[in-house]
Amino acid sequence: MAILKKLLIATLVASLPALAAAADPAPATGAKPVAAAESTQKSPTAASTESKPSDAAAAHQTIRIGFVDTQRIVKETVRGKAIDAKLKGMKDRLQARIDTKRKPLDKLRASFGAKLATLPPEQREAKAKEFQKELQKKAEEFQKFGKQLEEDFYTTQEKETKGLYDATEQAAVAYGKANGFAVIVVKKELLYAGDHIDAQDVTDAIIKAMDEAARKK
Repeated sequence: MAILKKLLIATLVASLPALAAAADPAPATGAKPVAAAESTQKSPTAASTESKPSDAAAAHQTIRIGFVDTQRIVKETVRGKAIDAKLKGMKDRLQARIDTKRKPLDKLRASFGAKLATLPPEQREAKAKEFQKELQKKAEEFQKFGKQLEEDFYTTQEKETKGLYDATEQAAVAYGKANGFAVIVVKKELLYAGDHIDAQDVTDAIIKAMDEAARKK
C-alpha cells in the first residue's frame, strides 16, 4: 500500500528579543560640542554591534523534523496487522467465489465440445455458432460478476487504508506538538537535511501511540 502523502504537523516559530540599545551617558559639564557630537555618532554603532549575537543565534537555531516509515506502520501496528489480515481473508473468499462461478462455465464449454464432436459435418458448423453464442453470454455474466467482486475488494481496501492513515496522522500531530517538532513527514520524502536540521525517525513512537489508542477503544 502506497501511502505517499506528507504528514505536516506543527510549525515551530521561535524568535529572540533584540537587546535594547545602551543609553549614552550624559556629557560632562564643560565638554566640547565636538565631543558630544562624537558620542552621538558612536551610539548607533554600539547598538548595531550588540544586536548581532541575537541575529546569529536566531539564524543558527536547530529545527526538529521527524519522519515516519509507513511500511512499518502497516506491518507492525495492531491496526495495520488487523487490516492486512482482513484484506487477505476477503481476497481469499472472493477468489473462492470466482472459482466456484467459473466451474459451471468450464463444464459447459467441455460439454459443447463433446457434443460437436458427435455431430455430422453438415450440422457441426451451425451448432458451433449456437454454442458459441451461449458461451459468450455466460462468459460476459462471469466477467461482470468478477468485476463487481474486484470493486468490492478495492472499495474496502481504500476505506481501511484511509482509516489507517488518519490514525497515523492523529498520532503524529499529537507527538509532534508534544515534542517540539516543526514537521513530521513520510520517510521517503526526506532526501536531505542541512546542518541546522535535527531529523529523527519517530516511527517507534508513532507505533506505540497508535497501539495505545487502539487498546483504549
